[in-house]
Amino acid sequence: MRRGLFFLFLFAILATEGRSEGETPLRVLMTGDDSRGWKAVGRLNVGERSFCTASLIAPDLVLTAAHCMFDKSTGQRMQDSEIEFLADWRGGRAAAYRGVRRSIVHPSFHMEDPDFAGRVAYDVAILELDQPIRNGSIEPFEMRMFAATGTEVGVVSYAHDRADSASLQEVCHVLAFQQTSLVLSCDVDFGSSGAPIFVIENGVAKIVSLVSAKAKLHGNPVALGAPLAVALQDLMELRAQGDGVFGRPDPVVTLLSAGEAHSSTGAKFLRP
Repeated sequence: MRRGLFFLFLFAILATEGRSEGETPLRVLMTGDDSRGWKAVGRLNVGERSFCTASLIAPDLVLTAAHCMFDKSTGQRMQDSEIEFLADWRGGRAAAYRGVRRSIVHPSFHMEDPDFAGRVAYDVAILELDQPIRNGSIEPFEMRMFAATGTEVGVVSYAHDRADSASLQEVCHVLAFQQTSLVLSCDVDFGSSGAPIFVIENGVAKIVSLVSAKAKLHGNPVALGAPLAVALQDLMELRAQGDGVFGRPDPVVTLLSAGEAHSSTGAKFLRP
């Protein structure tokens, strides 16, 4: 499917279903109390001028968007030595600073792929840190593999106009789901790539998707999220087949059936 057809598909969704009501505005996480429960989200500095958003899913493992691993001007893969994860970057300081020992980009992701929707589907990468983050206030996030249309979600992200502190949007929604992407009403911008999309389950924030791209249709901004069920499993298998560098335990992944996921779509997005 070409980019134009994909956006026509999105337009049809918004025209027939409308934008979900009840989205909350972005709130900057200025203080330690503000960021409590979200400290495992960090800014990912890529080279000297670019950054994305990333999140800790194991003491030594970070999840982000695959396209963050490429130079925007040349399309070349960035060297791992040029990437730094700043956990809970806020007001010019981070709770932890880590370099990247090794990164794995999903092998089906290609920057120049004309199939825009397909590119979103595999826009996932995992990065092994040069040292684990073992800090009681920075707890790695768990994963959830499914979110139905209408699910209430939230997002914590950095962006070009709010690069010094993360912002939390407590409530946005999954507008539609297809095999290749989630369409979300979440407020994202450049720099939000790789930001975790959360659901709250029993008071615990779990990552259900990653911000891949943004669009604006019929005056309504939308975010496109990469689904994790297939892409993350593939990356974990690649990690397990590595040369010994990736020898530590995998993060906790909770697999839910479609029925279980549908039963919890009314959960409120509250700070854990």
